[in-house]
Amino acid sequence: MTAQPDGIHAPLPREKMDPFARKLRDLYAMKPDAPLLHVEFGFMEGTLDLWKSQGMPDESAVPMRELFHYDGPGSRGIGGLGWCEAAFCPTWPTTVLEDRGEYELVQDFAGRHVLCFKGRRQGFMPEYVDHPVKDMKSWEDNVKWRLDPNTPERWTDIDKRIARGVEGAKQGFVITQSLAGAGMYLRSLIGPEGWLYAFYDQPELVHDCMKTWLTLADAVIARHQQHLTLDEIFFAEDICYNHGSLISHDTLKEFVFPYYQQLITNLRSRQLDPTRHLYVQVDTDGDCRPTIPWFANAIGMDVMSPFEVASGCEVVEIGRQHPNLVMRGGIDKRILAQGRDAIDRMVEHILPTMRKRGGYIPCCDHSVPNEVPYEDYLYYRKRCVELGG
Repeated sequence: MTAQPDGIHAPLPREKMDPFARKLRDLYAMKPDAPLLHVEFGFMEGTLDLWKSQGMPDESAVPMRELFHYDGPGSRGIGGLGWCEAAFCPTWPTTVLEDRGEYELVQDFAGRHVLCFKGRRQGFMPEYVDHPVKDMKSWEDNVKWRLDPNTPERWTDIDKRIARGVEGAKQGFVITQSLAGAGMYLRSLIGPEGWLYAFYDQPELVHDCMKTWLTLADAVIARHQQHLTLDEIFFAEDICYNHGSLISHDTLKEFVFPYYQQLITNLRSRQLDPTRHLYVQVDTDGDCRPTIPWFANAIGMDVMSPFEVASGCEVVEIGRQHPNLVMRGGIDKRILAQGRDAIDRMVEHILPTMRKRGGYIPCCDHSVPNEVPYEDYLYYRKRCVELGG
């Protein structure tokens, strides 16, 4: 019996797909010369308010998508598994622990103690003073039970998530399961320095954290897969800094890859459309170059983002070295603040070559900063459309 081409049990016919879903699928398929998908990473806090003072029209008058010539995303995420932090249920209550004049020490939803500007919680990097996991006892007493997939409250919005995914599948969107990868997850639990020491000092703790990660991720994804075929799994990793990987290849092979491999194996075994290719995307800031073959060989990574230029990630060169890698990002946000000649040099170097190659989605390598003038960003977007189709 032939499966119904509904985007779930079999691919939706191309002519019935959302046009931006077709664009994205062509890019994922590495079609040379395919039109580029016009999207953006995001904006730093204050950038859009500053641009309004420089003449940017209000969203109600001219939608940003129209103003900046953005495409629709072409994909639909179904979530439920965290991003920069684990998917805690319940979370910790956000509480001011101490008043320090201009600053306040806050317990955040992830159980961390963070030093913030008083009355301001977003738009800057706070100082992380303490994290909830210090040893096996603190992990088991305070944290592990918050990652139990059997907690009823975890499933309160499951119907909405599935309905959103089914709606997207019927339009041909790339259905993406995103989740906090090991770098994000362990760092949110143990801290930016503590998680690195834990591989050596407390390996049993790290393995138990990762086993818990796998159990939760597998349970949530299995529920989604009762109704959906996934096109992509997207690991929010941030495993790199400006000189390469924060942990060695051997450490990844011992503490991370076995859990990723089991999750992906389980996911593939449950697909309602067993013929569907599952794209594996890894997102990491910093210098990702050493890790590309590691993730490609270990978990079949197809897609990577966002290629931070300040850390040495030059997408044209990386694209030559890894011709089968779908790439998203690599537009130097700093260049956008250096005037139109600099913008021209950058986009004329990157976009024609990468469009001819295929498999490239241009966007900034992180949030657009306040230093970028509104009119110059408009000019950058105009050039992207001219060069990208």
